[in-house]
Amino acid sequence: MVRIRLRRAGGKKHPSYRIVIADQRAARDGSFIEQVGTYDPFPDPPEIKLNEDKINKWIKNGAQPSASVTTLLQIKGIIPKAATNG
Repeated sequence: MVRIRLRRAGGKKHPSYRIVIADQRAARDGSFIEQVGTYDPFPDPPEIKLNEDKINKWIKNGAQPSASVTTLLQIKGIIPKAATNG
């Protein structure tokens, strides 16, 4: 299955992440198909850069975002926020 997930980059104790399309069996920092964005959690507010066209294309083709990427996509408004129970 193809996943949209984070790939760690950056230095020791200062991670930044690349948002990539990868096979779910590949290692976290292993091979990937395409890079579709970046995420830097250290600035306030965190810096999220996404290529919405590519992400929407991959989601339409069946790629599943990981839990952390789903949160980032909801923050940027690419996918709707889940309804809360209660």
